[in-house]
Amino acid sequence: MMVTFARRLAAAILCGAVVATAAACAAPTTAGERKTYVIYSDNAFAPFEFLDQTTNTYTGLDLDLLTAIGADQGITFDVKNEGFDAAMGAVQSGQADGMIAGMTITDERKKTFDFSDGYFEDGQVLVVPADSAASSLDDLRGKVVAVKASTQGAQYAESVKNQYGFTTQVYEDSPTMYAAVQNGTNAACFEDRSVVGWAIKQGKVQLKTVGRTLQPGQYGFAVKKGNNPELVEKFNAGLAHLRQTGDYQKILDKYGLATQG
Repeated sequence: MMVTFARRLAAAILCGAVVATAAACAAPTTAGERKTYVIYSDNAFAPFEFLDQTTNTYTGLDLDLLTAIGADQGITFDVKNEGFDAAMGAVQSGQADGMIAGMTITDERKKTFDFSDGYFEDGQVLVVPADSAASSLDDLRGKVVAVKASTQGAQYAESVKNQYGFTTQVYEDSPTMYAAVQNGTNAACFEDRSVVGWAIKQGKVQLKTVGRTLQPGQYGFAVKKGNNPELVEKFNAGLAHLRQTGDYQKILDKYGLATQG
């Protein structure tokens, strides 16, 4: 009888231990602790993301906006500046919870990403050396044009290259692409107008823009399709509040960018 009772007591204790262990494993955070979201971004897309040489840290409009939204909504972020193509891959593979990198919202991208509300409007433009005589896409015939991997500029170039008779060469970041145009490796490139305009204004490149803005669209914060809907909701809520308070406009002003509606 005592053996039976002892066995039952031992079994009860073991069962209780298993339940307690399972409960402990099921609890992702302790009380008061909040999740840290891993966010990927570009590393050379000024003024949206760039390395501040004086502090050796990344800064830019996208990062300032993310920080402000995080503070407004009580969200903690761990930002990794790995490049645009790498950021897209990290979100798609589940390595990152989201990305902010001057990413234009398009119907094609909506097939694999869920986007926030747009936070900045921009479009691509043809860019040539400052001393170039080129004045339109027609002047690209027979030339090699630089593009940045996975961007709207690259997509546009591919869509019109047969019509205008040029070929393309792909680069991983904007500075390398600009250098290829400046040193004559490539005759031109396509880049977001605000980005190359900022570089020209800062005296960082000897380039100029040609013609109208192409494919105007909105930049958006992105997550993998069907994942982290609460993160998109908080980004939208924070963005709306920053617009109401005027803090969004202060961020634009800091980087000399035009007022957005």
